[in-house]
Amino acid sequence: MSKYLVTGGAGYVGGVVGAHLVEASHEVVVLDDLSTGHRVSVPVGAEFVQGRIQDAADVLDGSFDGVLHFAASSQVGESVADPEKYWRNNVAGSLELLAAMRKAGVRRLVFSSTAAVYGEPEVTPIEESARTAPTNPYGATKLAVDHMITSEAAAHGLAAVSLRYFNVAGAYGVQGERHDPESHLIPLVLQAALGQRPHISVYGDDYPTPDGTCIRDYIHVADLAEAHLLAVAAARPGEHLICNLGNGTGFSVRQIIDAVRRVTGREIPAVTAERRPGDPAVLVASAQRARTALGWQPSRTDLDSIVADAWAFALAQQEAR
Repeated sequence: MSKYLVTGGAGYVGGVVGAHLVEASHEVVVLDDLSTGHRVSVPVGAEFVQGRIQDAADVLDGSFDGVLHFAASSQVGESVADPEKYWRNNVAGSLELLAAMRKAGVRRLVFSSTAAVYGEPEVTPIEESARTAPTNPYGATKLAVDHMITSEAAAHGLAAVSLRYFNVAGAYGVQGERHDPESHLIPLVLQAALGQRPHISVYGDDYPTPDGTCIRDYIHVADLAEAHLLAVAAARPGEHLICNLGNGTGFSVRQIIDAVRRVTGREIPAVTAERRPGDPAVLVASAQRARTALGWQPSRTDLDSIVADAWAFALAQQEAR
């Protein structure tokens, strides 16, 4: 059994990863300020400390075997309107976390990164060697932290893995998406299925794709969580491994809507709207490095299964209101 600090462990992904760590008999301490996270998302069996990333120095000591770092501001639109918040929280906060880890002698890190570091892709599927050119401060701050970790590994022997997510979806038991405001497609379509919004907007139907709508790579949150457990075991001193996490298969906006209709059995009005600036036609990951370097094999790749788990969570949330 190992002991891990999970920053941002009251959030969607951090909570599911924390649950997987607890289920694997590890000792878990969650550090989260609950600014966007939820106390209910902290897994049963984990110790909870309410605080910011900058408070990690008050928590970390030599008893910890590693850190899984999810705490971050993560809304693209907000990052454009309030970039200083993102540089302060994501970059300055991560710098303080690395200093706290160094002081405590904790030399193992898994970092929650993002496909947003790539910006507009030149080639798909996207490999880790692709040019990084983020188009918003959110992606830029995550890329800055990746560079920071590379330097920390080289200078101080940190064993680190950055996992660059594509579109995370689905639910894991009582843990699912509780974003406010919600910006992810599957929960938005589910809101339309529940009558919580009048329709779902399809931003552009004239892209160079089979049905004219954007294609994105969706990965089940439980598959994502399993990659983190493999990553923390695979981290090697002085090395910073970067891996994409995705299905390797894309689904279009219309395919998502159709899947929700199948799973829920409900009619979902869809209204075509103008394209949003900066929306690439296709964003799909190559996750071959994660498969090779981590031994990761995602098993929940069926779209209807991903949607069904998210739907079960959405129904439970509605009943609890």
